[in-house]
Amino acid sequence: MQPRPKLLLSRRRVAVTIAAAACVVGTSAFVVAPANAAVPAQALSGSVPAWATAANDAGAAPADTSVEGEIYLPLRDQAGATALATAVSTPGTSQYRHPLTPAAWIAKYAPTKADADQVTGYLRAHGLTITAVPASHEYVVFRGDASVVSGVLGTPLHAYRHDSRTLIGPSSTPTLPADIAAKVSGVSIDQSRLQTRPDNVLQGQTPTVQTPTHALQKTTTAAPAAVNYPCSNYTGEHLGTVPQAYGTTSVPTFNCGYVPSQLRSAYGVDKLAASGVQGQGQKVAIIDAYASPTIIHDTNTYSASHGEPQLTSATFSQKIPASSQFTDEAACQYPSGWQGEETLDVQSVHAVAPAASILYVGGTNCGGGLDVALSKVLDGGLANIVSNSYGNVGEDVPFATIQGDENLHIQAAGTGIGLYFSSGDSGDESVNLGSAEPDYPASSPWVTAVGGTSLGIGKDGKKTFETGWGDTLDQIVQGTGRNVYTSPLPGTIYGGGAGGGVSTYFAEPSYQKGVVPANLAAAGKRVSPDLAALADPYTGFSIGIRPIKDDTTLAAGEYQTETYGGTSLASPITAGLMALVQQSTKSTIGFANPTLYAVDKAAPSAFSDVVPPASPVALAYTGAVSGKSYLVTTNTDTSLTTAVGYDDVTGLGAVSFSALSAVASHR
Repeated sequence: MQPRPKLLLSRRRVAVTIAAAACVVGTSAFVVAPANAAVPAQALSGSVPAWATAANDAGAAPADTSVEGEIYLPLRDQAGATALATAVSTPGTSQYRHPLTPAAWIAKYAPTKADADQVTGYLRAHGLTITAVPASHEYVVFRGDASVVSGVLGTPLHAYRHDSRTLIGPSSTPTLPADIAAKVSGVSIDQSRLQTRPDNVLQGQTPTVQTPTHALQKTTTAAPAAVNYPCSNYTGEHLGTVPQAYGTTSVPTFNCGYVPSQLRSAYGVDKLAASGVQGQGQKVAIIDAYASPTIIHDTNTYSASHGEPQLTSATFSQKIPASSQFTDEAACQYPSGWQGEETLDVQSVHAVAPAASILYVGGTNCGGGLDVALSKVLDGGLANIVSNSYGNVGEDVPFATIQGDENLHIQAAGTGIGLYFSSGDSGDESVNLGSAEPDYPASSPWVTAVGGTSLGIGKDGKKTFETGWGDTLDQIVQGTGRNVYTSPLPGTIYGGGAGGGVSTYFAEPSYQKGVVPANLAAAGKRVSPDLAALADPYTGFSIGIRPIKDDTTLAAGEYQTETYGGTSLASPITAGLMALVQQSTKSTIGFANPTLYAVDKAAPSAFSDVVPPASPVALAYTGAVSGKSYLVTTNTDTSLTTAVGYDDVTGLGAVSFSALSAVASHR
């Protein structure tokens, strides 16, 4: 199922008397308090997106457009919270792996309830609806008509043309009365938040990009395929005859979709079950937007077909909004656009760590709803491994939004929770943005960004090849008396690839110094990803799903299997492996990056380095719907390239149980 293109696979007192505010809070009716002219307005810098320019201006937003906003409150001790997160995560410190409890962190560092109440009281009094305030009080999510939001934040909202779409954003710097602004670090009232996309790719379709370069399932007038290549259940099961390519005319055919036992074998954890290690006692949280109505039924049907254990109350639970609470569905790709993501995440974690307890937390949308979902996990300490398979289009969101989200990442590190984010599926994002940059939140220095590989698994369950994920396709057609490619190898069709590269925001973290090559970190910036796992849809993972057919009723169709890839697969695989490692080593890793890079410095061979192959690795592929055939050349990921040592496609290298065990044991 192809996720519907939402906005594309992204992520901050007018004086009212205390008595008047108290009358407003908790009531369904309110009176808009008049502005107090004696209280000066204060600008909230960093809150205007780069695309909100006069050149892109399409005029005032319709007054009745429902707009979500988020106001961020600063931590009480930003420096202290950052120092704690660093110490808890860095080997050799006295606080290493001695995090605070969520309650203790909130009591020491989070904004106060009184400050949050002042902000919410002001917003309510001026006609806005408060939709969420987390227990940490780090932000307030609100909603209102564009005309009301404009009045409260002191800036007209306009529509702006951006990457072939129209987004609403502020036409000038938002303001708040000085006494309210003193409680606030920034505000988000633009729709760049709603560009967040799932980082998955259904086999045979282009990843979700702003300007798709191709769509394999569309019918064109090109010459018919000369041959129909069957998929292989393991690498080398079938070979396809192709026009001369890289010194051969015979290459393996694409993968039908690996199954759980193949993942466990390829990642070297298939024998752990005999020693009682299947993730018992570990809880992995998964964050996505919306919720699949069939996730338990689908996963149990899928598990039964592969001889895998069923989900039980001990291995799966959910914290999800009612469908009546879903918002911004068209902008966010609808529940049907996120259903495949949730299914892929749950079934891949369950495949790698069958006895781990999976907690799925769904957001009400792909903007503030995702923050709220993550806060439920962080504030409640509901898991210490969190897989997040979504991202923005590059770092194309205002600084205030990023600053607000970074506090959540610092909170996670300080409380011993490891955040794993997929690095993206559109390579360096230059197709979408016109320049290269990594996706956020994966580019954050406080999360572990998981890039992607193309992975061959042989009949014996062992790896046959592993390259960086970056696919270029060349169509094979009938020529005059022979089959030919439609363009010189490797072709011109970009089939997706792992995200990564140099951040436009973040300085190089200390843990990357001495590991990331100078040519990549020349600008003194954070480079991502950190690790990599299977992501290529042409060597992808099979899932079982009853697709949503009606996004209003959430009615689902018949059960079917689909093959997915994307770094949305790589992130939950890594999370599942971390669950096994934590169980086997009786440790809690928390934010892993400082230890990952420390292990690499001490023993670089611990990681499976993904390097350019001696000869290009290619696969023969025929689309099930289009009937067209292609040669898929791997390890061709836009401007991002694999290399000996650290690189911007796979980071330190491919994940493995042994490497992560070394991380768990490192002091």
